[in-house]
Amino acid sequence: MASLDILCAQMNTLVGDFDGNTERVIDIVQRACSARPEPVVVFPELTLCGYPPEDLLLRPSVGLRVERALTCLLAELPGEAWVLIGYPRREGRALYNVAGVLHDGRIIAEYRKQLLPNYQVFDEKRYFTPGTEPCVVEIGGVRVGVTICEDIWEPEPAAQSADAGAELLLNLNASPYHRGKRGERWALVRERARQSDLPVVYVNQVGGQDELVFDGGSFAVTADGDIAAAAPNFEEGEYWLSFDAGDRRNPFSGLAIAEPLDELEAVWRALVLGVRDYVNKNGFKGVVLGLSGGIDSALTLAVAVDALGAERVEAVMMPFRYTAQMSVEDAAEQSRVLGVRHSVISIEPIYDSFMAALADEFAGTAVDTTEENLQARCRGVLLMSISNKKRYLVLTTGNKSEMAVGYSTLYGDMAGGFDPIKDVPKTLVYQLSRYRNTLGPCIPQRVIDRPPSAELAPDQKDEDSLPPYDVLDRILELYVEEDMSAEAIIATGIEREAVLRVVRLVDINEYKRRQAPVGVRITKRGFGRDRRYPITSGWRIGE
Repeated sequence: MASLDILCAQMNTLVGDFDGNTERVIDIVQRACSARPEPVVVFPELTLCGYPPEDLLLRPSVGLRVERALTCLLAELPGEAWVLIGYPRREGRALYNVAGVLHDGRIIAEYRKQLLPNYQVFDEKRYFTPGTEPCVVEIGGVRVGVTICEDIWEPEPAAQSADAGAELLLNLNASPYHRGKRGERWALVRERARQSDLPVVYVNQVGGQDELVFDGGSFAVTADGDIAAAAPNFEEGEYWLSFDAGDRRNPFSGLAIAEPLDELEAVWRALVLGVRDYVNKNGFKGVVLGLSGGIDSALTLAVAVDALGAERVEAVMMPFRYTAQMSVEDAAEQSRVLGVRHSVISIEPIYDSFMAALADEFAGTAVDTTEENLQARCRGVLLMSISNKKRYLVLTTGNKSEMAVGYSTLYGDMAGGFDPIKDVPKTLVYQLSRYRNTLGPCIPQRVIDRPPSAELAPDQKDEDSLPPYDVLDRILELYVEEDMSAEAIIATGIEREAVLRVVRLVDINEYKRRQAPVGVRITKRGFGRDRRYPITSGWRIGE
């Protein structure tokens, strides 16, 4: 019976870099041909332009760049290889999300993606026209069906391939990570394989792209719905898989099932990969952040070091009269343990200068949060100045709980270019901090144990202004991620006043979140491209 050697090219692309992505494709295929005769090399969705290309797809030159890349591939790829690769293709006024089958200097066939996702972070109907037809190509005596990403989430495209005589389905993907995503994918593709009676190879891209992180984890499923092989998550690589058309029960061999990551490890690796790719792909020399002695900045520093190495990370402690001595000590100790550059710059004289300049404006007014916010803005000015001078990216340190309710200062602690923990609830911040300490000394235990405080006023504690974080995070999960109403949340047993207060804070702080830096998305619904609410609105709780 016929058999195929399939290479799952779990590739980290750079959006918009047609030339660079094309060069890497050629290199991967050439090495595949050196390893196996007549390999089938499967790349992710929209490999040539990277995913998601967003409004780059509207640029007039996109068609020319695609044609130039394809011309190069057809000329340079070894003729014996079968290459399945994704790219945008314009035909008349329609733009399609295409998977091309390339062999022996020709495009043998093209499949047009049929199901265009338009939810959560996806916006494909803005750009693409859906295809309608299946694509089945004979490769090495095996009839192979081709689909793209979302096509596998509904029964029809796979059923079309089966009806057209496919014996194997290859699915090209650009599927971003969120907590629990691997299990969701596996369950869905297993169901689809059983429904269509087709074995499936699911190839996913890896890498960070702005707030999205793609976790790879390419895998194969038998027609009976059994997971037969799985590549590692969060690791770029090329993974070989053999397919034997004569073995229905288990046609796949050559690739074991990678050990699944537990949830905390998966989140950690997503944060690290997201920071590494954002910094490196945007050409920054390194990063700088304000290290306060609190848990949020401590976790952010740990992520940065794991992503970039200690030599590319600078931590700045900026004490004020309300900064506890233990904060100064703990920040210095963490910097020492991790080996990063650590500097101390007092904001006291800067703050006093600002207050002197504002004396006439503030005359006759009482002290309030304005003075607290001014402290944070002094720190923001210092960090942005270091960033400008050294070409370092400023990492902000706000977590999802704070971003949700506006417990942050515009142009202060929100000033910066990237927020690694923007989508990490405070309760998860603690869990991740403990997890990171299991990998090696990192975050001082005192930082984890002490009550959280912004230290902008004497004896200040976060819970003076907010509900306990376990309560706050549960309300936020139900309201932001599950879209439950305030009354429905109250019905779960959470105290009414707390729910109404938190929901109101979320609603009125949309203006702040619009001005926050992007950050790694790890939940099903992060702030940003996931959740789009108006700033100016007459919407009220209970209506």
